[in-house]
Amino acid sequence: MMENLNWLTKLVYNYLREHGFEEQTAFNINLLVNVTILLVAVILFDWICRKVVVQAFKAFSDKTKTTFDDFLVESNFPKYVGHVIPLILVVNLIPAIFQGLEDWKIAVMAITDVYLIILIIWILRSLVKTTRDFLKTKEAFRDKPVDSFAQVIIIVFWIIGCLFIFSTLTGKSILYFLGTLGAASAVILLVFKDSILGFVASIQVSVNDMVRVGDWITLSKYGADGDVFEINLTTVKVRNFDNTITTIPTYALISDSFQNWRGMQNSGGRRIKRAIYIKTNSVRFLTKEDLAKFSKIKDVADYIEHRQRDIDNFNREHKYDKTNLVNGRNQTNLGIFRKYCDEYLKTHPATNKDMTMMTRHLAPTPQGIPLEIYVFCSDKRWVNYERIMADIFEHLIAAVPYFDLEIYELPTGKDFHIQQEQV
Repeated sequence: MMENLNWLTKLVYNYLREHGFEEQTAFNINLLVNVTILLVAVILFDWICRKVVVQAFKAFSDKTKTTFDDFLVESNFPKYVGHVIPLILVVNLIPAIFQGLEDWKIAVMAITDVYLIILIIWILRSLVKTTRDFLKTKEAFRDKPVDSFAQVIIIVFWIIGCLFIFSTLTGKSILYFLGTLGAASAVILLVFKDSILGFVASIQVSVNDMVRVGDWITLSKYGADGDVFEINLTTVKVRNFDNTITTIPTYALISDSFQNWRGMQNSGGRRIKRAIYIKTNSVRFLTKEDLAKFSKIKDVADYIEHRQRDIDNFNREHKYDKTNLVNGRNQTNLGIFRKYCDEYLKTHPATNKDMTMMTRHLAPTPQGIPLEIYVFCSDKRWVNYERIMADIFEHLIAAVPYFDLEIYELPTGKDFHIQQEQV
């Protein structure tokens, strides 16, 4: 057994034998001492190499204009590269340290090969993460689900790496493990169900341009109403307007219905769609005295004159008896108020005149007649939008009494008290 050992091993072995150790005991102690020396030397050399490579790479990245190498430093790429040189040293020392010990040499070489595979995966993973972070700084990729594709690539690297590790440890071909995986495909699909669904969903979301990072989406099922700030393989993270964060499964974007406000943000205005409820019993035909009074309202004066001329001509042609207002055609206070709303919206400085703008009746309800304002605000910022909408409706609500109309409101205790006093 001793004739195949190297000179260092023989020296230690002979020293132990001279001091009374049995042959097998001396051999085991000698082997332990050699392995310990190897580990200490490798760990020390690895620490030195890692420090030198990291500092050198950091100094180099500080002098360059590109940010790619900065992201390489952040992803620990130099650190992983620094492990390569000590690994080469170990590979070259193993035959010398374990000369004549074939079983030990094979076992240690297998461990070294496994470590090499893991190290390669670490290096490739850091490159993928660096590329991901670098692309996020580019305008063309800021709204793309880069995280999803990066995670898929990393998972593929780990799967391939695990196949090589099993092949190294067992000595069997990779094709053998691929066949085994095929047989266990049902279990694999069950374990990686969310990842597979997320991967497919990420591709569909990207190809169909359904959601981008930065989009405002509303998904009531998950309580999400805010801006998307991350799309990865399994989840979409939404920062709601109350600064809470909602996490949504990526595949929910293709399996459930959601609202994306990007179209509104990219358009020329943000829609205002709200109704004022007019009391039905306050709507009436207008007499000549009423028309004279409403004609003093500048925005509808021309309309009243032109409209009344057409109505009078129609009634004369059809010989309607206007001693009763219900005969023939008449103007109503609600119709004139509706026209006033149209004119007010047209002259309001914050409405988009190139988009749909109208005041319309909705179906009567037990609360009255809904008079809906449908217009687009040219300022899409939330705070300004709310202020403009409030400004429009404050004015219209205040203008309602000038047209002898009333707004429906549930009666309060004060209303009942006034009614009792009138009785």
